[in-house]
Amino acid sequence: MRVVLGVSGASGAALALDCARALVRAGVDIDLVLSAMAARTLAEEVGPDAEAALAALAARRHPLGDLGAAIASGSCPVAGMIVAPCSMRSLAAIAHGFDDNLLTRAAGVQLKERRPLVLLAREAPLTLAHLKNMQAVTEMGATVLPPVPAFYLHHTTLAQATAQIAARAVDLLHLAPPQAQAWMPEPAPTPDQPENPR
Repeated sequence: MRVVLGVSGASGAALALDCARALVRAGVDIDLVLSAMAARTLAEEVGPDAEAALAALAARRHPLGDLGAAIASGSCPVAGMIVAPCSMRSLAAIAHGFDDNLLTRAAGVQLKERRPLVLLAREAPLTLAHLKNMQAVTEMGATVLPPVPAFYLHHTTLAQATAQIAARAVDLLHLAPPQAQAWMPEPAPTPDQPENPR
């Protein structure tokens, strides 16, 4: 199984590494493509060795400008794509079919082939343009997954929160058993048992 992992230059670079790790745990080969700003964001937010660590997790890495790469064609047997994080520039290009680099072209291929495309859209606050682009890609079949922490899981570190978000993204591809931690509500009190005051 092959999955394309696109990494744009939005903040949230740790999500790329966490998605790659979750894909590897799922037994998936990664086709990696980074935008022009992704390397800088990885270095600034994760560290100078982050890009190399990410590349080491991938089976293949493709240059951004290589529109002749295998993943630019619908005939390439990939099971889907995640863009983590997904900048508003990349989101807009995908929403409007501007296949101007390999990342946006590969995303467009997933849409035309009706394969899963998960976009970890990272920006705040959102303009009307952002919202309309999110609506457009959703109508085309993509899943927009803003990297919102699962507050109900009471994570104590940022690394735990980003790992959970990445696991959710990989789970949305439906390629392997779920990795994300599930919400487990407390049992409802019985009639003779008072509720636990909070």
